[in-house]
Amino acid sequence: MKIRSDIIKVYKDVHIWIGIVSGLMLFIAFYAGSITMFEKPLERWATPPSTLAVAPSLQQADALVDAVLAEHPKAASRYFISVKPGADQPARVYWQERAGGRRQFKEYAASFGADGQLQVEQTRKAPVAQLVDTLHQLVGLPFADAISRPIMGAVALAYAVALISGLIVLLPTLTKDMFALRIGKNIKRMWLDAHNALGLFSLPFHLVIALTSVVFAFHDQFYDAQGAAVYPTEVEWAEAPHDDPPTGAQVLPAAELLRRVHAQLPGFEVQNFGFQRKDGHVEATVTGLDVRHGTRARLYASTHLDPYSGQVDPHDLPGHMDGWNESVNAFFALHFGSFGGNPVRWLYLLMGLAGAALFYTGNLLWVESRRRKRKGPEMPVQKISGWVLGCLTVGVSLGCVAGISASLAATKWLPALVSDLKAWHTGIYYAVFVLAIAWAFLRGASRGAVELLWASALLTLAIPLSSLAGIWGVGGAWSHAGSWPVDVTALLSVPVMLYLAHRTQLRIAQGHTDSIWAQANHQPV
Repeated sequence: MKIRSDIIKVYKDVHIWIGIVSGLMLFIAFYAGSITMFEKPLERWATPPSTLAVAPSLQQADALVDAVLAEHPKAASRYFISVKPGADQPARVYWQERAGGRRQFKEYAASFGADGQLQVEQTRKAPVAQLVDTLHQLVGLPFADAISRPIMGAVALAYAVALISGLIVLLPTLTKDMFALRIGKNIKRMWLDAHNALGLFSLPFHLVIALTSVVFAFHDQFYDAQGAAVYPTEVEWAEAPHDDPPTGAQVLPAAELLRRVHAQLPGFEVQNFGFQRKDGHVEATVTGLDVRHGTRARLYASTHLDPYSGQVDPHDLPGHMDGWNESVNAFFALHFGSFGGNPVRWLYLLMGLAGAALFYTGNLLWVESRRRKRKGPEMPVQKISGWVLGCLTVGVSLGCVAGISASLAATKWLPALVSDLKAWHTGIYYAVFVLAIAWAFLRGASRGAVELLWASALLTLAIPLSSLAGIWGVGGAWSHAGSWPVDVTALLSVPVMLYLAHRTQLRIAQGHTDSIWAQANHQPV
């Protein structure tokens, strides 16, 4: 296949400049997104222990609901019965009450004390897992959703264009370069081989991520356009009619509802039942997960349930949808990796980290390509554009890594010290993030990279150390049994960061003397 060189140049320029403009935001999205593959274990690890008594059995859940509704009638608008309480949701019954804003709610949980009396507490779910997910969704931008999400959509669309243009650029040398990884003195060639390999072999994954992200960002606009094109005249959607329960019908006990749902949906692991009491009747939903099928949400699927008969309406559940909805659901599931259980989650985590490396290597390629090479005894002064991008690449990338680690490490200590956990976690992340960028510009890309990798390693090591402090009861910290996966993963990350710091130090000492990585003391022009 022959492609004209001028066409290749155009696509190469498109690929390069889109990568430069959006690469750092995409690094944050992919690094944070890889962590969200284990959002539930992270939320469990980060949630403070409850002060409530041990959750009563599922058979006692209905009596607990009656006691809650008697003392807290607002709970009737939306309450839940947890089937398997755990560290992240220790209560058998919990509910939400509006707290002023349109989407602001306070969540409460209840149990029976040893004396049989009702116990109630406001839950303090750890916001750090949600912070990481928000960084992923909004590519790290600290703005309101209405501002950040369209920017994210534009970045995702540009990202899709960069993927296609990059593939076109690679086509003429595809067979020669597909499995090449030339490690040697030619640093640019090594980074180019690594960048091409990461991009080519993960291309389907990246295309799915890019296109679904565009849909997530602009779904309201897509629906509006569909309404204007397909339904040019205004359509009034009537609320589906509700069949009143038979006279004298009673809501089935939670244990019986669970038995009937299992009979209708084998393989569907029920997480909770949701109830809403209004106009003299009760409406219900059942939420859970069947790992044999992907879901539109990462961690659950939900559908309607008749609380009087236990009959499930399965048309909203994967595996029971019609052809169109099943295909749309598959597209979402491919983005979230919400199928196949932990093996797929680990695969997505690795592919997410590889994606972050793809954008990092792309920036390094740009810097190396524009390096002023030494041709005589005098050392050339590098362009300010290369110096700035090198500092930004180091500061933003390692600032994201260090900021997330710092916010996680603070998780075990903050509940005993502050009330607004969300504000503190967000503040810690962005404080470390901004300081890392400032440090990279102050110290230069080379020294800054080594020092920020060391800082990232120490902050990541602080994660399991904070759990250890919780086991020993130091300073109000705490630790859940079974939280070791988060701690072990953090421990395994530390030597990787130290190794990268060592390799960067070697590059400073042994690499090209005319590179920005060896010119921490030289000023750009």
